[in-house]
Amino acid sequence: MISVARDVDAVLADAAARTSTPLADPTGSLSFGIDLGTATVVIVAVDSLGAPVYVNAARREVVRDGIVVDFQGAVEAVRELRGEAAAVLGVLPESAATAFPPGVSEADSRACRFVLEQAGVECRGLVDEVSAAQTLLELQDGVIADIGGGSTGVGTYVAGELVALDDLPGGGHHLNLILAGSLGVDIRTAEQLKREEGTVHLAALRPGIERVAHNIGRLIPLGADGPIHLVGGALMTPGAARIVENYLDRPVVEHPHSMLVTPLGIALSH
Repeated sequence: MISVARDVDAVLADAAARTSTPLADPTGSLSFGIDLGTATVVIVAVDSLGAPVYVNAARREVVRDGIVVDFQGAVEAVRELRGEAAAVLGVLPESAATAFPPGVSEADSRACRFVLEQAGVECRGLVDEVSAAQTLLELQDGVIADIGGGSTGVGTYVAGELVALDDLPGGGHHLNLILAGSLGVDIRTAEQLKREEGTVHLAALRPGIERVAHNIGRLIPLGADGPIHLVGGALMTPGAARIVENYLDRPVVEHPHSMLVTPLGIALSH
């Protein structure tokens, strides 16, 4: 496996620490990002130097396959997170950026903007999730695979420029379905087992992980160089990245706290 750049590792570790302890002395004004995920809505604040200041999340199933399916539930989650951020930081988030999966239509992507606006937050920017991750990773040559709950978005970069971007169905929810069927448990239990005991169930999850790997490979242009950077929370199970690497016969970068790459990138966007 390829090791990730130290500065990205440090920023992600710092962001993870902000889930329990906000940065005491942020520099300058704060910029907020809100990630409307399949199973979790995340808010991140960074200061004017780009340092993570605050991270919080609400477990909500308001998005499916990148599309907002519970608009009011999404609005309520953003309002809740906005209020909690104000209570901790002493600053009410007035504006924030947000993101959408690459394959979502323009009309569906605008729903993300409308969620923020309905919750009282001005949407200062709307970006696809892969481009948001690139804001943090700053790849020159390589691939970003953002594996969410319902889909896998893949962006390929050459000399720092995005040359291909698309997504395909398949992600964390599909892995949960496989594990639930294998163990005879409900989806919520399967999700918990995947998070807490994923290594134990890696053999059962392998077909689903290889399906995700297959989709990643389909979306990478022929001849593109550089490693695949896995982001998102779906493949955080130890050993999953190795399965992807072996299936595609291509180097894979496994980021610590990979579920925070895209939310942090959203906050750094615009």
